Amino acid sequence: MTGLLEGRAAIVTGGGRGIGRAIAEALAAQGANVIVADNGASIAGEDGDPKVVREAAEAIGKKALAFGESVASPGVAKQLVDLAVRQFGGIDIVVNNAAILRDAFVFRASPGDWDAVIRTNLSAAFYLINAASAVMRDQGKAGRGGKDGYDWGRIVNIVSSAGLYGNLGQAAYASAKAGLFGLTRVTAMDLARAQITANAVAPFAATRVTDIIQPANEAQKSYKERALKIGAHHVANLVTALCSPAGRNITGQLLGVRGREVFLFGQPRPVATLQAGAASDLTPADLAQDLSSKLGGQFTDLTTDLEAFNTEPLV
Repeated sequence: MTGLLEGRAAIVTGGGRGIGRAIAEALAAQGANVIVADNGASIAGEDGDPKVVREAAEAIGKKALAFGESVASPGVAKQLVDLAVRQFGGIDIVVNNAAILRDAFVFRASPGDWDAVIRTNLSAAFYLINAASAVMRDQGKAGRGGKDGYDWGRIVNIVSSAGLYGNLGQAAYASAKAGLFGLTRVTAMDLARAQITANAVAPFAATRVTDIIQPANEAQKSYKERALKIGAHHVANLVTALCSPAGRNITGQLLGVRGREVFLFGQPRPVATLQAGAASDLTPADLAQDLSSKLGGQFTDLTTDLEAFNTEPLV
């Protein structure tokens, strides 16, 4: 039986472990050739281990190649795309999953840690999209993949509810993941005419990130216990569906997956307004009085993502 992605070429960053590995395995199971990109570093981005990516690629089998360098530089990102073109004849799918975590309260955070997290979690995704999308556009003009209705490309960015809700001590991580969704939206817009889709997926699953959560209260402790029950294969199933031929009309969307439940997130849009009178401006005095009294009922509270999703998952 032919898989949904037979003959397609995919890159999965952070593909050596956890969610990334599950995605790489799922894409290969549907017939895609996959480059598993992972430098084997710790969750803090340190002490790379080349065995991690080699073992992951070997476990997937002949559909997989290992790439053991960090993609957090434009040159390496281009090398990765060039490898896909040489080995598989093109590039159809990019999944930006690689991420590191260096948590600290904003008043204690190190600028160096901030830079490292932004570089790995956000800049690397841009570098890879930048290199791969140029090739995808050329492939579309040349007619790659048109016979089976696949169109030209799929980009999936793995974001986080921390970037949507916020979480204590995660200024760098949440900022990078929020930025990654912004990148997803603009990528979808820029590449729409080329029939290249771009979507974001916020996963809930047992991962190294989940494992090191230090709960600040009972609600967060309960969240961690529940999250550790959720398998990464649920995330992989959603990503694979977005990368399939049926995903051609889904772009610019933010989806979440939590066990056997998938949800579509709303995106920030105005929910209430203040308007000045016909011949006046909104003065500082007006705003000081009216912001809370007239808009306060619509303010967003400071619930963290760990508290917002603290319900029993469907596993």
